[in-house]
Amino acid sequence: MLTIALHTLRTRWSTFLGTFVALSLGVALLTVMGLTLASSLNAPERQPERFARAPVVVQGQNTLSVASSIGGHVSRETPKLAHPRAVPEATVTALQGLGTVIPDRSFPVRAEGGPGHLVGHPWSTAAFAPYEIAEGRAPRTADEVVVTGDWTHPGNRLRTDHGTVRVVGTVLSRGFETAVFYTDARAAELSPRSTQLVVVAAARDVREAVEGDSVHVLTGSARRLADPDPDRDRKALTAMNALFGTAGGVTAFVSVFVVASTFAFAVAQRRREFGLLRTAGATPGQIRRTVSVEALLVGVLASATGCVLGSYGAPRLAARVVDVGLAPGWFAIGEAKWPYHMAFWTGLLVALLGVVAASWRAGRTGAAQALREASVDARAMTWGRLLFGSGLLLTAAVTLVLALVTDPGELLHRKTYVSRPMLLITAVALLAPVLVRPLTRLLAWLPAQLPGAGGMLVRENATAGVRRTAAVAAPVLVTVALTGSLLGATATLNAARATEARERATADFVVVPAQNADPAGSKRPTDSSDTASAETPGFDAHTLHRLRSIPGATVSASSSSAVFVLEDGVALIRSEARAAEAAPLAATSDLPLAAGKAGDLDDGSIIVNEEWERHTVGQTVDVWLGDGTRKSLRIAAVMTTGTGDNGVYVTPANAPGARVDRVDVTLAAGADPAAVAGALRKAGGHVLTRDEWLRASHRGTDRTTRYGFLLVLGIALLYTGISLANTMVMATSDRLRDLAVLRLAGATRRQVLRLVGAEALTVVAVGGVLGLLVTGLNLAGMQGALGLLSVHAPMRIPWPELAVVGGACAVLAVTFSVLPAAWAMRRGAVELAGTRE
Repeated sequence: MLTIALHTLRTRWSTFLGTFVALSLGVALLTVMGLTLASSLNAPERQPERFARAPVVVQGQNTLSVASSIGGHVSRETPKLAHPRAVPEATVTALQGLGTVIPDRSFPVRAEGGPGHLVGHPWSTAAFAPYEIAEGRAPRTADEVVVTGDWTHPGNRLRTDHGTVRVVGTVLSRGFETAVFYTDARAAELSPRSTQLVVVAAARDVREAVEGDSVHVLTGSARRLADPDPDRDRKALTAMNALFGTAGGVTAFVSVFVVASTFAFAVAQRRREFGLLRTAGATPGQIRRTVSVEALLVGVLASATGCVLGSYGAPRLAARVVDVGLAPGWFAIGEAKWPYHMAFWTGLLVALLGVVAASWRAGRTGAAQALREASVDARAMTWGRLLFGSGLLLTAAVTLVLALVTDPGELLHRKTYVSRPMLLITAVALLAPVLVRPLTRLLAWLPAQLPGAGGMLVRENATAGVRRTAAVAAPVLVTVALTGSLLGATATLNAARATEARERATADFVVVPAQNADPAGSKRPTDSSDTASAETPGFDAHTLHRLRSIPGATVSASSSSAVFVLEDGVALIRSEARAAEAAPLAATSDLPLAAGKAGDLDDGSIIVNEEWERHTVGQTVDVWLGDGTRKSLRIAAVMTTGTGDNGVYVTPANAPGARVDRVDVTLAAGADPAAVAGALRKAGGHVLTRDEWLRASHRGTDRTTRYGFLLVLGIALLYTGISLANTMVMATSDRLRDLAVLRLAGATRRQVLRLVGAEALTVVAVGGVLGLLVTGLNLAGMQGALGLLSVHAPMRIPWPELAVVGGACAVLAVTFSVLPAAWAMRRGAVELAGTRE
């Protein structure tokens, strides 16, 4: 059997070329994903940046410590607070007796013509980075500043949201922030609240002085926790793990799917060969072993090749994700070996699993059956394929119904709408032989009615070779279904969220702080637990008073906050919250309430949503506020679950430390919109109309998700494109005698090539329709879930992207079917008719 297998590989190399390329590419992609994941599992310990030379940093309470119990085991959860507390005055006094104490302050700055994301600090903290004067001198008066970088120079005047200042010095940028340094007195005026401070004293003395106080003492490498966004590496790596984990899962699925389809087609092409072996005395077991040995040899060679290709591709992918900002600058591929083992053995297993069903079918070939058989697939659908396909389709339907009945929100999660298409794709592909013949006849019906025999031949050839049509349509099905399902799911969710926001926002104008360069920024609450980053942009009391005093306008000032609730004594859940007064809130918004009234909100109550464990009006819930204060609040109203953006609402009294970052304005009857808008701008802030606010605050898919889907779809398109090309070459080489018969019957070379191209387009259309079927079923399930969650938004099918993908598949199919046919027809028709298989 080994000798026969080796001889077969040598003589029928074109048959196995498609399988080899498909498998080696799949292994290469698995290697790349494995190496990337292995390199992203552990980040190097980041060293302090802003406070690299600070002896000790003392932070106020910025975490919430709550005991939870899981399986009888008691643990403490310590999430970060939305509003960290300042260091107590008594603690500051005690520390001042040990040495110099320097309050640290961070606040946003917006300079006309300057870079975005400027942050202000007191000059006394610059020495701890250390920042050293590169040009000019230190600030001495309230209107003098020192800036980092070379975007301005000493002597220039800057118009900022905090007044006009003069640049008196510059310091070299250290890469982690773009800072503007004021005098300590001016920084204290602009940011009176300080949540951390630097103490120039011995660490042991500091710990003894604050023992028992609710503060954190940071020394050594722990000082990095006082830097801007200290968890940015961890968050970036977590996002990368999710991204490449999803891409690896899709890669594994597509590789198994395409390789199994290619193997099945390759075996189906060799029915006559197996019939000859059976006639020569080979047993069914020997046939199966021969096919398995061939798969083993191809699997070993392809897997080894894939590992080599992956080792070259992984560093390039790592460089790319760094360039687009998805990974930290230090990220690079490490020396891990397990991804190579994982990819190699997975590729080999895929090859063997992909040939199991095909080898069993080959072993069942009768001694004379294949020699008598015509080129028509009389029984392309086996009972096993029908059973598995129907079972997967039934599984997809049952799981969808269960999700809709028990937890519709589960269908809106990324892991669900990424994995569900794979189940349906596999089911539809297994049932393809049943669907291909009627679908092909339907698509080719009109061309078959046209004058001439071309349309009729296209229809009959495609329906006669069901296995060939199904094998070629499979890569198109995968690509179209993944593109439509993934991009359609995100587009449908974005439309649903935009619909929710449009129905909830009834204000005529929305005013955000002028220093906030991004109008949408106040919609997404800043994580104030990052104590080193700038404070949440907000309105000062004077500006709020002027806004509230504008005639003809009802003003609702609100702030971003959070509350924590311990559900079932097990999980501490954080919910984003907005703090607003009840009457103005009810006048400027239309909350999606399932029960209760927004006007019933007061300092002793809360508005929750149906996701909460307790969500009955009148019930009492124990929560922790954004600053860690524990409080029992009565449920005043309950909102629907929606897409998950319906957080909670509290009054300003239950959001201590939160700054007003948004003002909704509704016009009174008869008020002049232009006059009110002018008065709002004069009072201070960035004024947006309702439509402008909605466009700015709902910009669609975030960058990480967008790049992740582009990566997944790029992999699928590349992989299935190459597989499609290989399958078309295999299918065309199998039809050389058919093409010769057409030539002998009088068809010209150009007519034959047109026929081959038309057949390729028909098969691509079949795969595209099957892919659209999968897309429609997936998006219908998501739309049903949205309806149950009280969100009524249209289904969004990404037609432009589907057109691009379908066009690419069509070009590949036509090119790699016509070119082999044209190459073969260089020989005469008689010589071509005598070509051996």
